[in-house]
Amino acid sequence: MKVVARHRNLAMLIGLALIWGSSFLFIKVAVRELTPATLIVGRLGLAAITLGLLVPFVVGTGETVRELRANWVWLVVVALVNTAIPFWLLSWGETRIDSGLASIIQAAVPIFNALIAFVAFREVRVTGSRLLGVAVGFVGVALLVGAQPEGKILGALAVVGMAFCYGVGGLLSGRYLQAARPVVVSFASTAIATLVWLPVGVAEAPSDLPSWKTIGCVVALGVPGTALAYLLFFGLITGAGAAYASLVTYLIPPIALAYGAIFLNERFGAAAFGGLALILAGVALGTGAVGFARLRRAASSG
Repeated sequence: MKVVARHRNLAMLIGLALIWGSSFLFIKVAVRELTPATLIVGRLGLAAITLGLLVPFVVGTGETVRELRANWVWLVVVALVNTAIPFWLLSWGETRIDSGLASIIQAAVPIFNALIAFVAFREVRVTGSRLLGVAVGFVGVALLVGAQPEGKILGALAVVGMAFCYGVGGLLSGRYLQAARPVVVSFASTAIATLVWLPVGVAEAPSDLPSWKTIGCVVALGVPGTALAYLLFFGLITGAGAAYASLVTYLIPPIALAYGAIFLNERFGAAAFGGLALILAGVALGTGAVGFARLRRAASSG
C-alpha cells in the first residue's frame, strides 16, 4: 500500500507541475487578444463553476455554507491577496516579459513566504540557514529583474509582486483559515476574485469573438490550470504533506522554460539560468529542504 501511495503522490506531483508549468504559456498566448482583467474573469469564472459543482459532493452543501459563513472575512481577504491581485499581476507582467522568465520569478514564492514569516508571523520560525536562503533567493530575483531591458522591468516587477502576494496569502491562509476545508477555500477564492474583476473584465472584453486558440487557452487555464490544479495541490498536502507538495516549486520553472522554448520560440541567456539557480538554492535553504544541520548529518553518516 505504501508503494502504491508513493507512486500516486509522485504521479500527482508530476501532473501538477505539468499543469502549472503550462499556465505561463497559456497566459502568454491569451493576453495577445485579451486584457489581463478579461482573462482573469474567464479563467477564474470557469474555475469557480467547476469547483462549485464539485464542492457539494466533496464536502456537502450544508457544511460548505457553514464554513463560508464562519470564515467569510478571511476568505475575502485571502481571495484578494492570494488570487485576485496576483493573477492580475502575473497576466499583466506577461504582456511585457517571456513566459519562461515569469515562471522563474514565481519560483521565489517560498522566499517571500520565509521573509514575511520572519517579519510578521513569528509562529513560523525562520532562522539560520533559512535566512541565508532568503538572501540568496533575493540575489537571484535582483539578477533577473536587473538584467531586463528598460521596457521589461515593470513586467518583471509585476511578477515579483505576484510572488510577494502569494507569500502573504499562504501565511494568512495558514493562520486564519485552518478550520475551513481547502476545497471550500479554493471555491471561495475563485468566486470572489471573479466578482472583483467582473466589471472591468466585461468592460475591456473585445467586441469580436476571440480566436479559438485564445478561447482554448482560457478554458485550459480555468478548468485544469486552476480547478484541477487546486484539487491536486491540496490532495498532495493531505496525502503526502506540505513539504512534499512544495517540491512542485522546483519542477515548474524548467517545464515552463521548455514550453516557452518549444511553442513560443523563447530564448534565455546566462542571467535567466543564473537567477534560476540562485532562486532554487534559496528556496532549498529558505524552506529547510536543505540546511547546514542536514548537510553535517549527511557528511558524518558518509
